[in-house]
Amino acid sequence: MRRGIAATALVASFALAATACGGSDSGSDKSDGPVTITWWDTSNATNEAPTYKALAKEFEKANPKIKVKYVNVPFDQAQNKFDTAAGSKGAPDILRSEVGWTPAFAKKGFFLPLDGTEALADQGKFQPSLIKQAQYEGKTYGVPLVTDTLALVYNKDLFKKAGIAKAPATWDELKSDAATVQKKTGVDGYWGSTQAYYAQSFLYGEGTDTVDATAKKITVNSAPAKKAYGTWQGLFSGKGLHKADTTADAYAHIQDAFVNGKVAAIVQGPWEITNFYKGSAFKDKANLGIATVPAGSSGKAGAPTGGHNLSVYAGSDKAHQDASLKFLKFMTSASSQETIALKNSTLPTRDDAYTAKVKADPGIAGYQGVLSAAQPRPALPEYSSLWGPLDTELPKIAGGKESLDKGLGNAETAIAKLVPDFSK
Repeated sequence: MRRGIAATALVASFALAATACGGSDSGSDKSDGPVTITWWDTSNATNEAPTYKALAKEFEKANPKIKVKYVNVPFDQAQNKFDTAAGSKGAPDILRSEVGWTPAFAKKGFFLPLDGTEALADQGKFQPSLIKQAQYEGKTYGVPLVTDTLALVYNKDLFKKAGIAKAPATWDELKSDAATVQKKTGVDGYWGSTQAYYAQSFLYGEGTDTVDATAKKITVNSAPAKKAYGTWQGLFSGKGLHKADTTADAYAHIQDAFVNGKVAAIVQGPWEITNFYKGSAFKDKANLGIATVPAGSSGKAGAPTGGHNLSVYAGSDKAHQDASLKFLKFMTSASSQETIALKNSTLPTRDDAYTAKVKADPGIAGYQGVLSAAQPRPALPEYSSLWGPLDTELPKIAGGKESLDKGLGNAETAIAKLVPDFSK
């Protein structure tokens, strides 16, 4: 899952003004000519997009009456751009949608329900939790394309030099291991992120979340949440623990340090597998260790389930919707998912795509092993937006500019405006 922090932010949003839904592209949609469907792909333009473009061409060859207008839209811009375009009846026929966007766009009526269509003909092949995460109020609005979660990734060689035989199972163990790594190797043992998405695992470790969607209650400032964020805050100071980076380039700094052996462990997702292998520390792919994110004091461990679905715009006409459904079935087939996994090192969403070739990639095999600990997000339209206030407050807390109590209080106030029917 890209979260506005990957290299896609470097890609110009070219041609968006010309990417209205296929139904308005009358020049190529005559009854005796091919139907042109527009697809907004939000994948990394450098590492992933070439694979998706090649598959779109393969689909066209197999379906000569359907043309695919491919547009790569920077991930961090796509949600707002689609929201604006769909509201003015000018959205693309297909969107590669982050899983957290599904409830919000479904609630607005922007996505077409896919139940009973050919796009979901193989529904039983997909991991049930991922189908569930593509649903809103009992209907399915996306076909899972790739999935992800966070894991503790570590440098096996540095751990071995420090005399550490296995990955830490708790945050307390991580703290101890970080000090040992620093003492034995001179390298910091752990570097944490100040971003809310990466801090989510600490909440799960205390058995809580930003909100209780079922009880309609804001829990970001509750006692368990304060304990969780206190643990998170404590991992920015101490022997072997790198201080918080609150700059705009923090993500890149952390990633660069890890792949080049300047820090022994970080928390990261599988979207960076290909970049791990480009670093000097992981020329030998087997040196990449992947483990479940450490558990909190409750004994629970887990990280958010991320990934992307392919969804169809409800405002497109029937001809474009029918063509789009055919495209979704092709792109999410076992064969296509295997190709995507082999080329992009991303995780398939259906079990039959985890072939021997796919699992030969140690990165994919490692992340597949931690998927069972991933926590599905609640089907709350506003849920993904709740990280926004925390992305404002957490860097201030980590950087020592405000107290934990003040920061969480500010976040609670801001979240209350996003879910006004929730109690505190």
